[in-house]
Amino acid sequence: MIKLTPRQRLYQIIFGTSTRAGQLFDIGLIIAIISSELILIISSVSSIESKFSTALLGAEWFFTILFTIEYVLRLYCSPRPLAYARSFYGIIDLIAIIPAYISFFIPGSNYLLIVRLIRVLRIFRVLKLARFLQDSNILLRSLRHAQRKIFVFFSSVLILVTVFGSLMFLIEGPENGFTSIPKSIYWAIVTITTVGYGDIVPQTVMGKALASLTMLLGYSILAVPTGILTAEINQEMKTTRNLRRCPNCATSGHELDADYCKKCGTELPEQI
Repeated sequence: MIKLTPRQRLYQIIFGTSTRAGQLFDIGLIIAIISSELILIISSVSSIESKFSTALLGAEWFFTILFTIEYVLRLYCSPRPLAYARSFYGIIDLIAIIPAYISFFIPGSNYLLIVRLIRVLRIFRVLKLARFLQDSNILLRSLRHAQRKIFVFFSSVLILVTVFGSLMFLIEGPENGFTSIPKSIYWAIVTITTVGYGDIVPQTVMGKALASLTMLLGYSILAVPTGILTAEINQEMKTTRNLRRCPNCATSGHELDADYCKKCGTELPEQI
C-alpha cells in the first residue's frame, strides 16, 4: 500500500469523495455554507440585526475566515494550484470570500456573499448524483445551442417595446404620466410581459386601444422562447439517447434512466 504524504492526504480529503473523510468534509462544508447564508439573510432584517448585530457580525466573520482557510488549503494541496484557481469552483470559492474583505471599504458589499450558495452545487458530486449532473448538462447544452435564436427573439421584443413605448408617449403624453420615452418603454415592457404593475396606465381611447394590442401581443409571444428551448432540449435528449449503446448488441436509443438494453437485456454502462 502506497503511503500518502500529508499534502496528498489533505488533497484526498478536500477534493475527493471516495473516502469517508472526504465525504464528511464536503458535507460539513455544505452545512457551513448554508449556515452562513442563513445568517446573511437574517442580518438583512433590521429588527433582528439591531438586537443581535454583534453576534451576527461575529458569525459572519467566523465563516469568512473558515472559508478563507479552506481556499488557501485547496491552493496548497492542489497539484495544479493555478488550474484550480481558474476553474469554475475555484473562482466561486474566491468570490465567496472577497466581498467580506471589500466591505471594509464599501459598506453593504458583504451581501454579495450570497454567491456562496452556488458552492452547494458540490452536493451533486458528494452524493454522486451523476444523473442530476447529466440532466443539468443537457439543459446547459440546449441553452447554448438556442442562444442565437433567443438573442434574435429578445432583439425583436426590444424593438417592439421601443415602438409601442414611443407610440404611447405620443398618444398619452406627460399629462397622463408618460413623461418620457424611456418611461413609456418601461410601461411597454411591463405590459407585454403581462406583469401589469398599474403604476402608469393610458387614459385616452387610442392609448387603451394600443395597450390592448400590446397585451394580446404579450400573450402571443410569451410561448416563443419556451418553444425554442423545448425543441433544443428534445434534440439534445435524442442525441444523448443515441450515444447510449449496448456493449453486447450495439443497440442505441436507450432512455437516459435505462439500466438494461431494451433489445437483449444486457446491463448498460454508466453514463459519463
